[in-house]
Amino acid sequence: MAPLEPLAIAATCAQLLDKYKAQNILMLWLEGLTTIADYFVIANARNPRQLRALSHEVLGIARRLDIRLLGIEGTAESGWVLVDLGDVIVHLFDPARRALYSLEVLWGDAPQGDWAAVLQIERAFED
Repeated sequence: MAPLEPLAIAATCAQLLDKYKAQNILMLWLEGLTTIADYFVIANARNPRQLRALSHEVLGIARRLDIRLLGIEGTAESGWVLVDLGDVIVHLFDPARRALYSLEVLWGDAPQGDWAAVLQIERAFED
């Protein structure tokens, strides 16, 4: 099986987060700005329970698509969970932490991608 494109992985993560009612979803294209990742997907949850559920779903994407998980940092109770999928890093926040860290401002030079317009990886949505 051919390796998955980072854009497809990022957009699929964003689309799955949307399916599970994450709020304020952004996909930032970082290529050329940093070597840590090609894309950030940033979203927030309404409460710790939803934050935990969203991070669990992102981990499920990694498992279903056979993407090596490089790390997971933070907890739902801390208000920020980072899931490192290599070329794609998913940041999940509660609203207060999202406002505090303002990654979209910090990475303001990064173009925002239209995650809804990218064809999703269908097997990511299989149970």
